Amino acid sequence: MTEPAALDAEAVRTALRGVLDPELGLDIVSLGLVETIESAPGNLSVGLIMTALACPLHGHLAREAEAALRRAAPGGTAVSVRVLDAPAWTPVRMAPEARRRLGW
Repeated sequence: MTEPAALDAEAVRTALRGVLDPELGLDIVSLGLVETIESAPGNLSVGLIMTALACPLHGHLAREAEAALRRAAPGGTAVSVRVLDAPAWTPVRMAPEARRRLGW
């Protein structure tokens, strides 16, 4: 049996653009929360960072990201999303449009 094809990094980012931070109303890609993407046939792993280590939304965002990736990934792909402790998030990670929308 053949393993499902791997999603490329841009396809992963496209899927994650549908995951919004409910407090800010911006997607996690534009906010610069996507730290790592590891994609191989049959396996997809993403590491997220939060704007603060004690972010109360980390579980919600990780679950939403995993659901978005499962919808985008070929059937049979193992998907995992981890919340990382490092590196620390800074506003410089945000896309220019996100910084403008937040007045930074």
